[in-house]
Order: sequence, then structure tokens, then C-alpha cells
Amino acid sequence: MPTTTTNPARLMAFMVQVGKFGAVGLVGFAVDVTVFNLLRTTVFDPQLVHAGPIYAKVVSTILAIFANWVGNRYWTFGKNRQEQTLREGIEFFAVSLVGMGIGLACLWLSHYILGHTSVVADNISSNVIGLLLGAIFRFVLYRYWVFAPHRRSPVPAPVTGSLATVPHGRLVSER
Repeated sequence: MPTTTTNPARLMAFMVQVGKFGAVGLVGFAVDVTVFNLLRTTVFDPQLVHAGPIYAKVVSTILAIFANWVGNRYWTFGKNRQEQTLREGIEFFAVSLVGMGIGLACLWLSHYILGHTSVVADNISSNVIGLLLGAIFRFVLYRYWVFAPHRRSPVPAPVTGSLATVPHGRLVSER
């Protein structure tokens, strides 16, 4: 059975990428938690809107997704971003929506099935458990699908000589 060795440079690059993803995630987390709690205790208070916690989480997560897309596109996975920004954005948003679904499922299970309806319980289920599970899912799909190195446009090789045209419109290399 062959033995595998870990390349220290690759491991370090991976750890740096995980760190950047975490830093961007903290910004998104701050947006998500702030907006969620603001909405959950005002316009989407469960006393006013039965499904208020769910609506608050949807709005807060969508805002966090946009903040995370910018951070991940230009910083975490900046060297692997695609030239087809719309396709990349759609893929990022699709992965993020599934990640949001993971957090919402945790919130729904805790709030409506287990009956833990306090603000603290809603935050633990959606912003701790759901966020952790969703973050693992998102990182894997961002790294290996949305921002995968094999999907970016190839960089053209540099031209080493100069080219000149001949009367018939053909290119020839100068020596």
C-alpha cells in the first residue's frame, strides 16, 4: 500500500484559505446575527408573526450571503475566481441557499419540533449549530466547485518574440 506524504506548503496554503474563509464568515456572521436579532425582536417578533423567526433568518442570511460573496470572491478564493461573474454568483448563491437551508432546518427543528422558543434557543440552533454545519458544507462546495482552480480561465502564455505582417496579411516572427 503506498504511503502518502503531506506537502507542508499545500497544507499551509489550505490553512490560510480556511483562515480567510473564517474571517469572511465572521463578517457574514455579524451581519446575520445582528439583522436576525433586530428583525426577530421587532417586525418579525413571534407575537406579531407566527413564522417570524424563520422570516427573520431568511432575510438576515440573504444579506450575509451577499457580504460573504464579496469577501470570498475577492479575498479567500481571489486567485481562482471566474471571469464569468454571473455564473459564479449564481453558483455561490445556490450553495449558500442550501447552507441557509441547513441553518433553517436546525432552527425549525429546535423551535417548532423541540419547543425551544426563546431568543437564546433560536440563536443557538440557527447561529451556532446550523451555522457550523452550513459553513462546513459551503466551504467544501466553494473550494471544489464554485471557485475550483480547474474552472478558471487559462492564463495565456507570454509572447516572447515580436510579430510582423507581410504583404499577404500573414504573421511572421522577427528574429
